[in-house]
Amino acid sequence: MFYGWVIVGIAFVTMALSVTARTSFSLLLPPMLDEFAWDRAEVAGAFSFGFFCSALISPWAGKWMDRQGPRPVITLGAVMMCAGLFLSTRIEHLWELYLTLGLLVGAGANLMSYTAQSQYLPNWFVRKRGLAISIAFSGVGIGSILILPLLQQVILTEGWRQACLWMAAMLMLIALPLNRFVRRKPEDMGLLPDGDTQSAEGLTGKVPLNSHFIVDTAWASKDWTVGAALQTSRFWWICGGFFCALVAWYAVQVHQTKYLLELGFDPSVAAWALGWVSVVAIPGQILLGAASDRIGREAVWSIGCLGFAICYFALLMLEHSPWTGWLVFMVFSQGFLGYSLTSVMGAIVAELFQGKHFAAIFGLINIALLGGGAFGPWLAGWIHDQQGSYRSAFMICIAACLFSSYAIFRASPGKVRRVRKA
Repeated sequence: MFYGWVIVGIAFVTMALSVTARTSFSLLLPPMLDEFAWDRAEVAGAFSFGFFCSALISPWAGKWMDRQGPRPVITLGAVMMCAGLFLSTRIEHLWELYLTLGLLVGAGANLMSYTAQSQYLPNWFVRKRGLAISIAFSGVGIGSILILPLLQQVILTEGWRQACLWMAAMLMLIALPLNRFVRRKPEDMGLLPDGDTQSAEGLTGKVPLNSHFIVDTAWASKDWTVGAALQTSRFWWICGGFFCALVAWYAVQVHQTKYLLELGFDPSVAAWALGWVSVVAIPGQILLGAASDRIGREAVWSIGCLGFAICYFALLMLEHSPWTGWLVFMVFSQGFLGYSLTSVMGAIVAELFQGKHFAAIFGLINIALLGGGAFGPWLAGWIHDQQGSYRSAFMICIAACLFSSYAIFRASPGKVRRVRKA
C-alpha cells in the first residue's frame, strides 16, 4: 500500500481529536458564562485570541515545517493543547481563560489541524489531491459525532472542567504517539506522489512541466519564494477569500450552541446539532473533494461558501420559527456543503505556489486565514452584546461568504493547473 494513504489515516485521527477539542469551546461557552458572569464577547474573545496568536506564529511555523517537516510542528501543537486543557481546569480569572483555552488550546490546535495538515498533505498526491485531503479532513466528522455528545454528557454530569481533562487525555494517549509516523513528502521515503512507480523529472513536490495538468507553464515553472508570491495579486485574493470564509465559519461554530439554547432548544439538541454538522461533513468533504479533482477548486470553494450562506439564512429563520426542519437544514448546509472548504484549501495554494517554499508561503496566507477565524467569533459576540441579537452579525457573515467566493475565482488556480487532463 502506498504510504501516502497511511499519512492520510494519521491525519484523519489527528484532525478528529484536535479539531473536536477546539470545537468543544462551543459546548464550554454556556456553563462558563453561567459560572463566571463574563460578557459574551469577552468569553468568545478567548477563542478569537487563540486564532490571533496562531496567525502571528504561522509564518514561523511554515518556515519551520519547510526546514524540519511536520512532526515537530504537530508535536508542539499537541503539547500546547494538552497543557492548555489541563490548566484550564484551574482558571478563576478572564486572563487565565485567554492563556489556556485561548492561546494554548487555540494556537495548539492550529498547529495540528487544517492549516498544518494542508502544508504537507498536498505533497503526497497530485491526481487524487482533492480526494486524499478530503478523506483526511473528514476525520473531524467522526471525532465530532463520537466525542462531542460524550463531552456534553460529561459537562452536564461532572462539569466542564472534567470534560477538559478527558480531551487532554485523548490527545496525550493517541495523537502524540501517532505523530511519530508522519513524513513531509514521499521523496523522503524514496517514493513518488500518488504511489507512481515511474520517475518523472521535476517531481519533487511539483507537477512536471510537461504534464497535461499545466495550463500556465511560465507560472508553474517559477521557483516561488515568499517575496515573489507577495508581489502577485493572486496571493492577496487568496488572503481575502480565506479571511472572509473563516469569519463566517467560526462565527457560527462558536456561537451556534448558545444561540440555539436562547431560542429554547434543549442542551442535548444543541450538542446534537454541533456534532452532526461535522458528521454530514464526512460525505460532503469526500464527495466534493473528489469532485474538485474534476470540476475545479474554485467551483467547490464557491459551493462551500454557499453552504455557509444558507446556514446563516436558516439560523435567521429559526429566530422567527424554531422549527426542527430549519435546524436540520442549517446542519446540512453548514456541514455537507460548508465544510467542503477544507477539501480544497491546501490544493488552491499548492496549485499556485507549490515548491520548496510552499509551507512558508502558506504560513503567510495563514495570517489571513486565522485572522478571519479570530475576528468572526469576536465580532458576533460584540454585535450581540451591543444589539442583544445575532441578526446583524449573521447578515455580515452572508456577505463575507459571497465575497470569499468571488475572491477565489479571481485567484484562479485553475488557470495555472487544471485538475484533470484535457
